[in-house]
Amino acid sequence: MRSSTSEQVLAKDHLLPHYTKGVAWKASNHTVIDRGEGCYVWDTDGNKYLDGLAGLFCTNMGHGRADFAAAAMKQMEKLAYFPTWGYSNPPAIEAAKLIAEHAPGDLDQVFFVNSGSEAVESALKFARNYHVSQGDTARYKVISREWSYHGTTLGALAVTGVPKFKKDFAPMMWDGARHVMNTHNDEIPAGGTAADLASVQAIEAQILAEGPETVSLVIAEPVQNGRGALVPPDGYWQELRRICDKYGVLLCADEVINAFGRLGHFTGSERFGVVPDMITFAKGVTSAYQPLGGVMIRKPLVEAIWDSKAGFFNHGSTFGGHPVATAVAVANMKAMKEEKVFENVLSNEDYFKNGLNQIMANHSCLGDVRGTGYFYAVEFWKDGPNRVPLSDDEAAALQSGVLSGFVRDAKVMIRPDDRGATMLVLSPPLVADRKVLDDLLSRVDQIVERVGDWLEGNR
Repeated sequence: MRSSTSEQVLAKDHLLPHYTKGVAWKASNHTVIDRGEGCYVWDTDGNKYLDGLAGLFCTNMGHGRADFAAAAMKQMEKLAYFPTWGYSNPPAIEAAKLIAEHAPGDLDQVFFVNSGSEAVESALKFARNYHVSQGDTARYKVISREWSYHGTTLGALAVTGVPKFKKDFAPMMWDGARHVMNTHNDEIPAGGTAADLASVQAIEAQILAEGPETVSLVIAEPVQNGRGALVPPDGYWQELRRICDKYGVLLCADEVINAFGRLGHFTGSERFGVVPDMITFAKGVTSAYQPLGGVMIRKPLVEAIWDSKAGFFNHGSTFGGHPVATAVAVANMKAMKEEKVFENVLSNEDYFKNGLNQIMANHSCLGDVRGTGYFYAVEFWKDGPNRVPLSDDEAAALQSGVLSGFVRDAKVMIRPDDRGATMLVLSPPLVADRKVLDDLLSRVDQIVERVGDWLEGNR
């Protein structure tokens, strides 16, 4: 077994990490991940970790799939690259066909890009392109939700609702993004319907405040990542569809995390029974074996642009529809179906959530468990049963290294999250069986117990 020391040094000398503080990158405990198999990964020192976040919500089929590697190699040998600017290639055609067959309603047009941020950028531009093609040139504003995460490129960042990601770049972003309340703690009032939800009324009120003729798009995640796996109340998405139809606004479901089985279905929109105008995707479409993202779009919208004076969707990228990436997507989607991966998620989601609820029942420092499918968040409180929140100092200490240290010691890859609360986010590979889930629950219980002890010791 080789030593990781030289690789750690080289990483710190030359590799600029993503979303990583300098103090953490320069620390002596830097980990170099070397290989993976199933739901586990190993570092260059031979330490084994449970991947409880599926990489970054994306290695849905687990690590070490030789069949996906073979699909990539076979395609590279035949055609490694050719642009889709006026051309196509067989893997891109087949991947688009498979996606269209499983997308809800008439979302049967697939525009490929390379990442989730690019997918959101594409949806923003398509909405604008569509409205202009129909003569609605005043429509450019986009409504999203507080604490939502839609990506890092400037257009996607503008509609993202996480303040710390945006504040330094505010002068560089366009002025059309508006944010309204999300569904956290929003419930249908007694005797009411989903139309009475404050989170629904906030979207309609914002459209009216802006002037419906200026609003292009409403974008939302079926289960929102920011603020911790927020599951919408029943009927919420049907109300979004109704409101958007009423005012001529397009509706986009951002499913970069939700799609391809994370919620036990091909799309989260299917789970919540809605047909949006667009669905953005990435991550799980290839189980991260190749970079790929895209947008599913309703065919009548595409044809309306083609039949207009504009005549085309004015957007593109060099690697969109890359033959190797789409070949891997085809292999991934076929394997998901053949191995009944969605059924695995649906059959185990209650078991998973019940285990998390039991951890909360055993530890007063947890105040909430949220989520569905294989996507959950647990939220820390000072005293959950009595609804006593963490103090600002406790939250700051946990978020600035204490909690991540406990996670690292448990040798589990899950996310300590500070977006609106102090949380752990869990998103295991979709192939995880109950043995893996038990292992994950055991490690989460260990972390939560240490947080409880830490809070008790710092009173």
